[in-house]
Amino acid sequence: MVSGAAFDIDIALDRPDRRIAVRIAASGNLVALVGPSGTGKTSVLDAIAGLLRPARGHIAVGGTTLFDAAARIDLPPERRGAGYVFQDSRLFPHLTVEQNLRFGTRYTAGQVPFATAEECADLLGIAHLLHRRPRALSGGEIRRTAIARALLRAPRFLLLDEPTASLDDARRQDILRIVEEIRDRVALPILYVSHDRTEVDRLAGHVVEL
Repeated sequence: MVSGAAFDIDIALDRPDRRIAVRIAASGNLVALVGPSGTGKTSVLDAIAGLLRPARGHIAVGGTTLFDAAARIDLPPERRGAGYVFQDSRLFPHLTVEQNLRFGTRYTAGQVPFATAEECADLLGIAHLLHRRPRALSGGEIRRTAIARALLRAPRFLLLDEPTASLDDARRQDILRIVEEIRDRVALPILYVSHDRTEVDRLAGHVVEL
């Protein structure tokens, strides 16, 4: 394994139609995984989060081994410390924005988030939306709420799966600026998935093609 790497990943995933192999060895604060739709980018994030088991290899983030097939290490998802922002956001539709954010604080595993729910709402520009439910939000507001909820889990790292997908350019630029601010202000390894090479070139210090 690569000593001191933010992400040290060398895995193969067996999917119904193919095998996905990926190698990431990067020490930068934000690493991007880029490739066309259907190449397995989300499957790689799921494996890092502990939702899929690789056929072989190892996964380490920030020097902590999360999975190692040879050493028989396979931490369960709740012990991996991932803040995962899914492509479809997965907000709870029956909860308000504030309740969705506070749900994130239930799973901090005793760690202290870098900011309170109010501070995260301010950072993400959603303080005026706290009383609303997801059905009353725009696509960009939903993504910002999902990112804030992930941060409130006090994660050891962030996984961002196509956070600008299906957004218009103005909302896309908002999300990119927010990711840049998190990258620059919060000491968290971030793995950012996209199919847009110009987007990842703007954000990432290290880019991996899949």
